[in-house]
Amino acid sequence: MPEQPFVLPEFYLPHPARLNPHLEGARVHSKAWAAGLDMIDVPQHGTVIWTEHDLDSHDYALLCAYTHPDAGAEELDLITDWYVWVFYFDDHFVELYKRTGDIDSARTHLDRLERFMPADGEITAKPENPVERGLADLWARTVPHRSAGWRKRFIDSTKALLDESLWELANINEGRLANPIEYVEMRRKVGGAPWSANLIEHSLHAEVPDRIAATRPLEVLRDCFADSVHLRNDLFSYQREVQDEGELSNGVLVLEEFLGIPTQQAADAVNDLITSRLHQFEHTALTEVPALFDEHGVDPAARAATFAYVKGLQDWQAGGHEWHLRSSRYMNEGALTGPEPGAVTGLGTSAARIFASVLATAPQRLRAYSHTPFGEVSAPPLLEAPFPLRLSPHLESCRRRNVDWARRTGFLDGVVWDERKLRAADLPLCAAGIHPDATADELDVTSDWLTWGTYADDYYPVVFGPTRDLAAAKAANLRLSACMPLDGSPAPAPLNALESGLADLWARTAPADRLPVRRAVDTMTSSWLWELANQAQNRIPDPIDYIEMRRRTFGSDLTAALARRGAVPAELAGTRPVHTLENSAGDYAALLNDLYSYRKEIRFEGELHNGVLVVRNFLDCTEDRAFAVVGDLVRARLAEFRHTADVELPVLLAGRGLAPDTLDAYVEHFRNWMAGIAHWHESVGRYTDTELGHHPRLGQPTGLGTSALRISSLLPAGR
Repeated sequence: MPEQPFVLPEFYLPHPARLNPHLEGARVHSKAWAAGLDMIDVPQHGTVIWTEHDLDSHDYALLCAYTHPDAGAEELDLITDWYVWVFYFDDHFVELYKRTGDIDSARTHLDRLERFMPADGEITAKPENPVERGLADLWARTVPHRSAGWRKRFIDSTKALLDESLWELANINEGRLANPIEYVEMRRKVGGAPWSANLIEHSLHAEVPDRIAATRPLEVLRDCFADSVHLRNDLFSYQREVQDEGELSNGVLVLEEFLGIPTQQAADAVNDLITSRLHQFEHTALTEVPALFDEHGVDPAARAATFAYVKGLQDWQAGGHEWHLRSSRYMNEGALTGPEPGAVTGLGTSAARIFASVLATAPQRLRAYSHTPFGEVSAPPLLEAPFPLRLSPHLESCRRRNVDWARRTGFLDGVVWDERKLRAADLPLCAAGIHPDATADELDVTSDWLTWGTYADDYYPVVFGPTRDLAAAKAANLRLSACMPLDGSPAPAPLNALESGLADLWARTAPADRLPVRRAVDTMTSSWLWELANQAQNRIPDPIDYIEMRRRTFGSDLTAALARRGAVPAELAGTRPVHTLENSAGDYAALLNDLYSYRKEIRFEGELHNGVLVVRNFLDCTEDRAFAVVGDLVRARLAEFRHTADVELPVLLAGRGLAPDTLDAYVEHFRNWMAGIAHWHESVGRYTDTELGHHPRLGQPTGLGTSALRISSLLPAGR
């Protein structure tokens, strides 16, 4: 056995692992089930995937007994069969396709599997190999017993688990290593933890209600669970995957290469990320889920089912760790010696382990709440232009009209903005870059939307930040949504400048654009509530949660919707390459903004929501190092955009039989979008010393009585 490439770090283990009493029965059943499907000692295209010894030593029944400690005997048998199948699928895919690089045969194999996952009705296709036979059997034993909402979620997560194996294979063939943001996003799909979360609901007969299943708190819980499970697996499987299989999809390897650090340091950083995700899980479960119940009027039975599901996610985390310590599939030499799990049993030992774990990770948790605002800051790094810039010929006239519009709507009252601040922001310049081919009227609409969004972004911390009045901010959001009716009904009379500007813009927005624009505005304003809540707690966000929320707080969806003009055929809208194109462009722009706005936000506004600060807090590094890491992330997301446009989209279009130029306009839109945003940041006065010299720090007194009276005039009536 080769020497381990690193020492396993000390894990955050807040919950004790429990063992299902039906373990032995599940072992016997699952082995007989696998043998009956020819998974054991039966060659597949000349290759034996598993021997009997392989299956016994991997002990998937033990995994399921630890991760589903409260499942009944029959349910544990079924769950264990599912895990035997998914690990067999993974190893079968490695041996037949990853090692050979045969991506065409891999695609054919995956396409056939969809035939065995119908949302309704019987399976009509005939299975031809153990993977297909196993899926057909399990589908018939599981799916008919669940609700339509659960079926849809399970089908989506199972397809992602299967289909995104091609992403891993393509990266191996190209020798391409993902950047950290891309890796976490894709690992959720190919790693299978969202799929596991669905099976937790099934095993406990505790389905999450459909009306809250897609809300932010439940999404965050699932994502935190998935990231923790996958990153933990990356630590234990690094030796097998990276050193034996030549795998590139491993979080330790990704951080090792991206940050340029030794393997041991990368392993420790991955463990810190696991801890951060588990802290985020706890924070969401305790602070966001109860409020969600009240907001949606969830009945007591559904609340109990959701809490059972949350507890099931915690049990899976604890049990999954315990299994990794024991399975021969992973690098775990010496992990069970001394006081480690399994060596000694008893309540006192478990309590001691949990206390030691919490104590060891306390500095990381406390660091997120201990930031001192208004400190001195460094200057950001310089970045090259992403794409050639084109500017609208209507820019100068648009600038004049934009000032007139802002004055008419009431933005320039001196509370949030005045004319100097508006001109320094120069939103028409941004509009002229992201929408260079617009007519004069179209450019005015885009420019005024950008002005409204930027004013609103400044408005929320000024009006709601000092009071920490989240209820008032939520009421303001509801009023803003009401100002954007989709059915032609009249909007309520505006009560302040923010509503006046939105009502005017809504009337000028083309009917075909209204639905995506309204969704984008609602998403953006809702994300500002998340910022206000963190600000009230003085809490620096978890890095993954920050990246995913930053797309919303920055308003990427809004600015993209203003110039997209429906350039994506419906059949391509939900595909991974198109999604990657959108997210990589959005992250490029948002993180670029963080670099330029860092001094304004940290030094003058006491802000916590900036990628440089988030990286600095997570890595516990210097400000200069944090700047460099965020700069590298900006470049990495730009490189990913280019790779998607140049490599992945042509493959997607060819596979669907579509013309090679089908998405050219869509790609060009994002190139203009990124070029325009980059040029705006480089040229605008909003972040310069001259403008910041007029910027009062939010922490300094500025005439509280007068300011309070002026700010109160901005609030909706009744607040």
